[in-house]
Amino acid sequence: MKIGALREIFEGENRVAMTPDSATQLQKLGHVCVIESGAGQKAGFTDDAYRSAGVEVLADAAAVVAAADVLVKVRGPEKAEAEQLRNGQTLISFFWPAQNAELLEICKERGATVVAMDMVPRISRAQKMDALSSMANIAGYRAVIEAGNNFGRFFTGQVTAAGKVPPAKVLVVGAGVAGLAAIGTSTSLGAVTLAFDVRPEVAEQIESMGAEFVYLDFAEQQTDGAATGGYAAPSSPEFREAQLKKFRELAPEVDIVITTALIPGRPAPKLWTEDMVRMMKRGSVIVDLAAERGGNCDLTVPDQKIVTDNGVTIVGYTDFPSRMATQASTLYSTNIRHMLTDLTPKKDGVINHNMEDDVIRGATVTKDGSITWPPPPPKVQAIAAAKPKEKARELTPEEKRAQEMAAFKAQTRSQVGLLVIGGALMLLVGYVAPASFISHFIVFVLSCFVGFQVIWNVSHSLHTPLMAVTNAISSIIIVGALLQIGSGSWLVIVLAALSVLMAGVNIFGGFMVTRRMLAMFQKS
Repeated sequence: MKIGALREIFEGENRVAMTPDSATQLQKLGHVCVIESGAGQKAGFTDDAYRSAGVEVLADAAAVVAAADVLVKVRGPEKAEAEQLRNGQTLISFFWPAQNAELLEICKERGATVVAMDMVPRISRAQKMDALSSMANIAGYRAVIEAGNNFGRFFTGQVTAAGKVPPAKVLVVGAGVAGLAAIGTSTSLGAVTLAFDVRPEVAEQIESMGAEFVYLDFAEQQTDGAATGGYAAPSSPEFREAQLKKFRELAPEVDIVITTALIPGRPAPKLWTEDMVRMMKRGSVIVDLAAERGGNCDLTVPDQKIVTDNGVTIVGYTDFPSRMATQASTLYSTNIRHMLTDLTPKKDGVINHNMEDDVIRGATVTKDGSITWPPPPPKVQAIAAAKPKEKARELTPEEKRAQEMAAFKAQTRSQVGLLVIGGALMLLVGYVAPASFISHFIVFVLSCFVGFQVIWNVSHSLHTPLMAVTNAISSIIIVGALLQIGSGSWLVIVLAALSVLMAGVNIFGGFMVTRRMLAMFQKS
């Protein structure tokens, strides 16, 4: 099959759906790649780079459409582009079928198959094709960079000879992929970061990244993300009022607000109202990542940056991924390549559009002259975080002392029990074993006891780094066992042989684990 990449005609779009690297991988699947001249120029990929990767560079879009069996784009097709599709041709791009009924009809009438990258189901197997997450990750990172560019202070707090600089306080509304990327970037820059999401199960993820989760004093629990494809669902009016009340409390305190809240197939919910903007300090910044869907802030103007009367900057850009075109194109083209890998299971250059496959079926919106959107629910559950554990109550000093005393008593009872059993065993062995064996047995028991105490009390997370130390201990054991294996006592010989066996397994197994661990950190 011929895979053809078109140059994006949307104003300000700098990304491209095929890079030289992704084209190389597609050719390994048996496909032939063509691209429109200049398609990758704005993303930093020249026509010569494509030619070096074995891609045929064609003069214009019409030549690519005529030559290719499968067309790949970033933005959904314009009406004129959709009308150029032919029967049996496949288009892979963002499409947004819920907002583009007319385009769906055109593609159906043309007999084209459309795979919408925005409709890839959020299941574990499809993560490698999840272009929405790839682009949201870039948008979340870039949002913090844009906020810093418009913010007049440091993110991190500093103590200098000229005085103390307090850290910036950042609030991230929505903890999806974009929100988590913004949280990670903000905390790494040293800001005090707060984050809110209607899904309580993401609280643990937020806190693990060094941010503070904003809790509401409200009984309602949001729908599990598994039931909504990994996205948040609409909230009740009562929950929304509690949410807005909390934001009004935070508005005078925060310096930067990054909003990322979106609900599939709906306008962006209004979460940062005009009165909240007026409560913010002069010089504060709002970055609205939902601007393309109407914005989470009442005052957001899509594709513009405005400054309010009270000196708050509101950034409503809708092209954050395109502002990092090289990186975004690399990630998006990789998502496309993985989709084509699933569509080419035999790697023979032949597309097999298997509608029984959850991922392919979910992303296909038109096929064989029919509209196949919306798809049926996937057979496997969507990705969802585990329910958060209840926050542990802070113990009083008396309760802590009681816990420590109970643990000490339990440990003492356990040690006394082990000593009693060990003493009885020693008496039994001393009664039945020859005198020459007793000295060896005492050393063996003491070694087991010391080894158990040393190794057992080490944290499990440190066992692998300590593998080299345990190998050294095992080496000493195996040397001692080899010295004893020639003894005249049959019991000593048996124990020595067992020691050689067990120490040998530990040594060789330990080195295998260590090598695998080190290989993880080696550059390919």
